[in-house]
Amino acid sequence: MNVFGASVARYSIVALIVVGFPAACRAQAGQGAAQMGAMDSTDHPAAMAAHDAMSGPISPDPHMILTSPRAPSAADSGRAAALVRAMREALARYRDVHVAETDGFRQFLPGVKQPVYHFTNWRWAMGEMFRFDAARPTSLLYRTDAAGGFVLVGVMYSAPARASLDELDRRVPLGVARWHEHVRWCVPPRDGAARWRELRDGKPVFGPKSPIATAEACAAVGGRFLPRIFGWMVHVMAFESDDPKVIWGSAEHSHTR
Repeated sequence: MNVFGASVARYSIVALIVVGFPAACRAQAGQGAAQMGAMDSTDHPAAMAAHDAMSGPISPDPHMILTSPRAPSAADSGRAAALVRAMREALARYRDVHVAETDGFRQFLPGVKQPVYHFTNWRWAMGEMFRFDAARPTSLLYRTDAAGGFVLVGVMYSAPARASLDELDRRVPLGVARWHEHVRWCVPPRDGAARWRELRDGKPVFGPKSPIATAEACAAVGGRFLPRIFGWMVHVMAFESDDPKVIWGSAEHSHTR
């Protein structure tokens, strides 16, 4: 994955776990509230802590799992090309960010400078817990041009944590893309938002840059251990380039399932 794609990966999880689904949607999706609600959407210090912690390219750590790379088959390549055509046809209208907002997409952390800006449709996100529709992604991904305008570059799809590899492959072929999942986070207690900024030996105590990756170590610092944060995610940069390596990403990663 290139640096741009890596930044997308970091900010996608922020958009999903900080803003979060309403509690009713969490229950319908069959996910544990503790796993999906790492932080309250009204807790701005927590949101900013997560924003800072997950900036930059992906590096080897114990907090991310990726599906194992597979050699693409002709069928995989054909399906991937069809997916790109479908999403470009269905979503091209969202090159105008105002149209996206009118259709229910909401920007994550407005007013905060980011390499990639997420506009998420929570109704569509809820739907992805039950089905896959290339025309209804969880989030639209934008970057800004020299004039500060939003430029559509891609989309993010999600899938429930319970999804099997076969189910992920049916949604987006594993021969061309690698789904990822953020796991093993230690977060502050629900009434401890100020603790997001705690350091120990120069490293964050909580969040994705913490060395803590077990329930026992998390309990020792008074935190809440989340085996997974949300579920599976994949990014498709269909509006960034015609190069499949850019659209799907191609670099090797250390953490596989």
